[in-house]
Amino acid sequence: MIYFDNSATTKMDPSVLQTYDAVCQNIWGNSSSLHSWGEKAFNLLEQSRKQIADLMDCYPDEIYFTSGGTESDNWAIKGTAMEKRPYGKHIITSSVEHAAVMNSMKHLEKMGFDVTYLPVDDEGRVSPEDVRKTIRKDTILVSIMAINNEIGTIQPIEEIAEILNDYPKIHFHVDSVQAIGKGVEKLIRNPRVDFLAFSGHKFHAPRGTGFMYKKRGRMVQPLIDGGGQEKNLRGGTENLPAIAGMAKALRLLMEDEDQKVAHQRAIKDRIYQHISQFDKVHIFSKNDETFAPHILCFTIDGVRGESIVHAFEKYDIYISTTSACSSKKGDIAGTLAAMKVPEKIATSAVRVSLDEHNTLEEADEFNRVFDKLYEEFKMINS
Repeated sequence: MIYFDNSATTKMDPSVLQTYDAVCQNIWGNSSSLHSWGEKAFNLLEQSRKQIADLMDCYPDEIYFTSGGTESDNWAIKGTAMEKRPYGKHIITSSVEHAAVMNSMKHLEKMGFDVTYLPVDDEGRVSPEDVRKTIRKDTILVSIMAINNEIGTIQPIEEIAEILNDYPKIHFHVDSVQAIGKGVEKLIRNPRVDFLAFSGHKFHAPRGTGFMYKKRGRMVQPLIDGGGQEKNLRGGTENLPAIAGMAKALRLLMEDEDQKVAHQRAIKDRIYQHISQFDKVHIFSKNDETFAPHILCFTIDGVRGESIVHAFEKYDIYISTTSACSSKKGDIAGTLAAMKVPEKIATSAVRVSLDEHNTLEEADEFNRVFDKLYEEFKMINS
């Protein structure tokens, strides 16, 4: 089996599963309880928080545990909107954000907020100058993703941060779900970035885990009210086994990160160089440093994306259409639509997404199967 759908989810690392199981068996107290079992749980919770903070080069009290990237995005966006509503109702985002961001914006529009959706160029990239021109006196938030989940575009976060240095009261949120462990830590850890969203199941941690970075001094309203957990900002008993597993998964991910990124880029290059030779193939993910090392989006003209996905599945190779969140709905890739790619082409889009465990041998097998399927599709179309 060749699994090339890692942007949708990753397999839990076996050692992470061992950690999860060990915590379930041995430290089952509630971290909010006053007795010794609660104290053991609390100490492990804070140890996990510190480990993640050290890996992210921030303070432990800037890390908040959530259920995943979707909650973290929702919290940063809606929490900012509710907190800063007395000062303004204007928000800036891009037209290629993940559904967690886009649907949060749509929700806020129904509540009377004014959202500007910035256009992108033919590579799916926002113009920093457009951000500058769109800022108003009542702008309270800018939300731009780090790496696009559909085609892998790396957004100009550093340039936008430089612009926002002149507007210190505007919150800057970056959806970093696809960016962790992909060689762009310098970009997402820019000191002007106020909020970062992460999802554990994108880096071999248990599903239902995630965390949000919130810079010291930035205020947000709680999204989930409860018993005062996470410094009174996120109610609900913490999922300690999963959090401990996530902390371990992040540590493993960031060991030898440069080598892992280079390895993924080499696999992407092997596939890119092969399929780019075919007349009816259009590739949207560039093979350079301006795009993520692990995402390759392409089309075969005249063949619907779901047909390509199922054709590869017959050979035990697993890819996806675009975002896993929209693929079963049959939606056209929002990024390609924003790039003004004709619908006839956009409906053919598929995504290969890699991780550090994939191999060049798997890329060669993918290319071999691709040749066979390309000829079959060509015969059908003719």
